[in-house]
Amino acid sequence: MSRVAIVTGGAGGIGRVLVSRLAEDGYRVVVVDLAEERAEALARDVRGEALVADVSRAADWAEKVLPRLEHLDLACLNAGVLTGTPSLADLADTAYRRSVGVNVDGVVFGVRALAPLLERSRGTIVVTSSLAGLVGMPSDPVYSLTKHAVVGFVRSVAPQLEQRGVRVTMVNPGLADTPMVAGPVRDAIEEAGFPLLAPEEVADAIVLAAREGRPGEAFVVQPGREPVSFRFPNVPGPRTPGAEGAVPPPLPR
Repeated sequence: MSRVAIVTGGAGGIGRVLVSRLAEDGYRVVVVDLAEERAEALARDVRGEALVADVSRAADWAEKVLPRLEHLDLACLNAGVLTGTPSLADLADTAYRRSVGVNVDGVVFGVRALAPLLERSRGTIVVTSSLAGLVGMPSDPVYSLTKHAVVGFVRSVAPQLEQRGVRVTMVNPGLADTPMVAGPVRDAIEEAGFPLLAPEEVADAIVLAAREGRPGEAFVVQPGREPVSFRFPNVPGPRTPGAEGAVPPPLPR
């Protein structure tokens, strides 16, 4: 049986490169995207399959994605969107909800839906987060909010998935040269002379994370350097006598 991978946001900038890379590595790739024509054309090119689904809708995972999957080895939860504004005053409710829906719900619903399939194959999930999930991003605070949520979710859910035989890890790229970086944002980046990541660099990091990433690990991806495992800092512990440096116990379910 050939290995099967699914890529959300598969018709986008990083997604397209990742789909092609996985196909070259011998995977049969399922491309999930709302851009039907682009997804279908890409799927034909790699002899895979295209699924038109909204990752922010739990019903789409249950009704449009899962019925088409009999086996799964790798899930790349890659779909993501910006709000396009630094100003909360100018932020439309629809843009806010869409960003949270795709970036957060798309990961949570995807992990929940696909984990049982991956449990059978002892498979892997790689989430595309962002450097904006590790530092602030004043140019799009809500995007940064969503990526911080993703980082916390992956780190927190990793132990329970590991117990089920499923490994979840993530990549946290900086600014990449994709259609998401366009207009005034691209102009400002070019004016500052700041280097953009090539989509191929991010796709390579995702493949590396799928192959070598530890549960809950975050790979930082920056232009011109190899992906590096991010060292999350410890936080100060309690100083109560008898409990110095203690960590919270597991809470009852």
